[in-house]
Amino acid sequence: MSRYDLSRAALAELLAGQPSYRVDQVWTALYEHGAEPEEMTTLPKALRASLAGESAFASALSPVVSSVSDDGATVKWLWSLADGAKVETVLMHYPDRTTVCVSTQAGCAMACGFCATGQAGFERNLSTGEIVEQAVRAARMARSSGRRLSNVVFMGMGEPLANYDRVWGAVERLHDDVGLSARHLTLSTVGVVPGIRRLAGERLPVNLAVSLHAANDGLRDELVPINRRYPLSVLMDACAEYLEAKGRRLSFEWALIDGVNDRRTDAVELAALTRPLGAHVNLIPLNPTPGFLTRGTPPGRVRSFREWLVALDVNATVRRNRGTDIDAACGQLAARPIEVPAPSRR
Repeated sequence: MSRYDLSRAALAELLAGQPSYRVDQVWTALYEHGAEPEEMTTLPKALRASLAGESAFASALSPVVSSVSDDGATVKWLWSLADGAKVETVLMHYPDRTTVCVSTQAGCAMACGFCATGQAGFERNLSTGEIVEQAVRAARMARSSGRRLSNVVFMGMGEPLANYDRVWGAVERLHDDVGLSARHLTLSTVGVVPGIRRLAGERLPVNLAVSLHAANDGLRDELVPINRRYPLSVLMDACAEYLEAKGRRLSFEWALIDGVNDRRTDAVELAALTRPLGAHVNLIPLNPTPGFLTRGTPPGRVRSFREWLVALDVNATVRRNRGTDIDAACGQLAARPIEVPAPSRR
């Protein structure tokens, strides 16, 4: 249990004996300001000190290291959790928005071969508080640069819909307490169909992004193993249900792999799947991943693939790689231990 796992009722118990308005003061300090106990200046000093020493009010995330690239526009954190598990978070500044990519699991059980997290295997689900705190810490960093966190994408380590209840709890906290619009919250999935169907019945119309990567079952079985359980026909039906329920444009992620899924025939198959849904296709040149020897599609053929899709009446854009040099780009998050050079001997 950590401070962002506490419900209002649990926080009220922690503050037993204090005036009832203290709950609102602490809640606001946590979610609107990302404040540490000693920074909660609306509270008496004695109460601040008491909260700072309370184990149930501890931070869930201990920073191990942070890395910066793109002239400060991309920041990646490696966090250690209370049990020693490690996860990564990436903050990205764009001209028109500031986005944080949060992790939802330590490791991942989906086993997609071109994803570093998938190669690492599954360790455990994150709690709601561990997920929320990543966004709150990023919002605090953004404010220090004169920016406001505007978007949260659940596209970091792990499969969000395999940790559904805790992830949805985080969505509600980010919407209700941090104040982010549902239009600025995006859940990504490799195709966990029961989770997509549950999402269709939720109260908040968040964005849904499906990591597709192949538009026929034979290839997708190889690239995204969960396709063997939920083949494309089943996945597309679930996506259509979500679209009908929420009226939000779907996004499909497509990591372009040289000679594997970047041919004209692949574009034709992809268009046939996505055009009936009016979906947006987000093309991602494959980022280098240790252990996956296949190369990403060269830039010229990335442009050609997009042009083929556009000619087939598909709305397609190419995602700009961010943080590749610090292993912060799509598919690279692996929470690898940091290697510290040994001191030189004279």
